[in-house]
Amino acid sequence: MALALLFAGQGAQKVGMGQLLHASSPAARALYEEANRVLGWDLTKISFEGPEAELTQTKVCQPALFVHGLALLAALREQGKVPTGEPQFALGLSLGEITAYAAAGVFDFATGLRVVAERGRLMQLACEQTVGGMAAIMGEERAKVYELCREFDIEAANFNAPGQIIVSGEKSKVEAAVGSAKAKGVKKVILLNVAGAYHSRLMEPARAAFADFLAAIPFSAPRFAVFTNTTGQAVSDPAAIKSALAKQVVSSVLWEDCMRSAVAAGATEFWELGPGGVLAGLARRTDKAWVVKSFSEFTDLAV
Repeated sequence: MALALLFAGQGAQKVGMGQLLHASSPAARALYEEANRVLGWDLTKISFEGPEAELTQTKVCQPALFVHGLALLAALREQGKVPTGEPQFALGLSLGEITAYAAAGVFDFATGLRVVAERGRLMQLACEQTVGGMAAIMGEERAKVYELCREFDIEAANFNAPGQIIVSGEKSKVEAAVGSAKAKGVKKVILLNVAGAYHSRLMEPARAAFADFLAAIPFSAPRFAVFTNTTGQAVSDPAAIKSALAKQVVSSVLWEDCMRSAVAAGATEFWELGPGGVLAGLARRTDKAWVVKSFSEFTDLAV
């Protein structure tokens, strides 16, 4: 088996995630305790008890998902479930890309958590300073979505799977694009309930500040291949990883491309580490032949 780890992005969070993991795995519990110390606030309490409105905040859910993903990995390793020789690949959706780099040893847990916390803080600030929106366009080819984006001056934010593309930009422009798409007979268009226009030019202040923040953080080359959302290809040079992480804040997430690149590189099985099984669903939509297992809680860890 050539194993690829998948790490969840913002939107996958749910109140209670990791609670049983914390109670049952010493390795996972140690990470949650370290996270509380590093952050200076009680991530554990908000993750386990909510309220949902607080957990959903960008500056909270991003660290919460990072810790949850690595806690699941720590518990799997603690139980001897991860095959000898490490996973061969890792990839993460948006925020999850940082979790993937941490899993691959680009930086340690505490450093990665500080990186995620700053990213979440800067992105929330950018959301509060703009009026952004996002929408999902279902069942259409990339070329048609690009055409819609050009017409309404918005951007393609996520290429999640064939026929599932997310667009992003100023809220009024996204709403106009949705109305036009429906009038043109696009099969399914859904306005998303989000705080801002992620992966669009409205996040530029966050990108610039995040790039400055990353400049002082030491990165190492990953121990195994990690695929960047910005190109869908593997990246290994520490400077290139920093550049990709900053650029990712304002650029399209090429998730489908990342998945296909992992398979082309030899991945034969995917393990999704995060709540909800969202990434497994996208994988099935892309290629039903791919083997994907989802782990979101301690009870899922029997492999």
